[in-house]
Amino acid sequence: MFEALSDRLDGAWKKLRGQDKISESNVQEALREVRRALLEADVNLQVVKNFVEEVREKALGADVVRGIGPDQLFIKIVHDELVRVMGETNAPLADANPSPTIILLAGLQGTGKTTAAAKLALQLRKQNRDTLLVATDIYRPAAIDQLVTLGKQIDVPVFELGTEVNPVEIARQGVAQARADQVNTVIIDTAGRLQIDPEMMAELARIKATVQPHETLLVVDAMTGQEAANLTRTFQEEIGVTGTILTKLDGDTRGGAALSVRQISGQPIKFVGVGEKVEALQPFYPDGLSDFRDGRCSHPGRKGPGGV
Repeated sequence: MFEALSDRLDGAWKKLRGQDKISESNVQEALREVRRALLEADVNLQVVKNFVEEVREKALGADVVRGIGPDQLFIKIVHDELVRVMGETNAPLADANPSPTIILLAGLQGTGKTTAAAKLALQLRKQNRDTLLVATDIYRPAAIDQLVTLGKQIDVPVFELGTEVNPVEIARQGVAQARADQVNTVIIDTAGRLQIDPEMMAELARIKATVQPHETLLVVDAMTGQEAANLTRTFQEEIGVTGTILTKLDGDTRGGAALSVRQISGQPIKFVGVGEKVEALQPFYPDGLSDFRDGRCSHPGRKGPGGV
């Protein structure tokens, strides 16, 4: 991810090569390239405006360092601002004491939410955190079957009551079962819709009020670009989220959704999906994602600059 953005930003660096310092005149040309690159990467317009203004202020206020050219200094400023915008550090998942930690997953249909629930359960199992998956999507029977199948695949139990019981009651009983079994973490997979509607939001609000989750994670398809920002804004305003899981990140080299979602929600991206396999969910490290200072982009799920 960000490979295409890195390529486009190369034009910004070139605007400053051969200059002896960063000035109001030459930085404007470089900033135009940054703005163009971000817009082409499908970053939300307001996020782009804020980003460019922050970079402009920091570039003009930057001290000249001996042996460092203006283009290299500008690259560092843009890199550091990308890291800041993305949250700077990995945001770990809540770990409640006493347990169980309750995680509510929300999102539209087709974002990979049910698969993300199983992937997250597998991640937690690797951390020696036993998990109970709870299937509350009674509107799409295949969703319950899918979660049960995935649960068997990763050896994680799934609590389900079929399609005739109210989702709020399923969630309540699922959490009660986890407490009785002394399970560390509960992951509640909720129903998705093709689009946001009042019924969907009302049901999510009732589930959240009933189970009082420690984490409410919005699952967002990275391929949706600017639409991801609109989706995030609505869920944040109406439900409130504590973080996001970006899926299908391996299929999008633009990076717009990642930048937009983090800024619009004000909450961290906690995990990224980088493939279809159940193992393909990784903690998100902002510093690794935006590391293009040497002309390469590192992997978003690997810690530290350069993907180390």
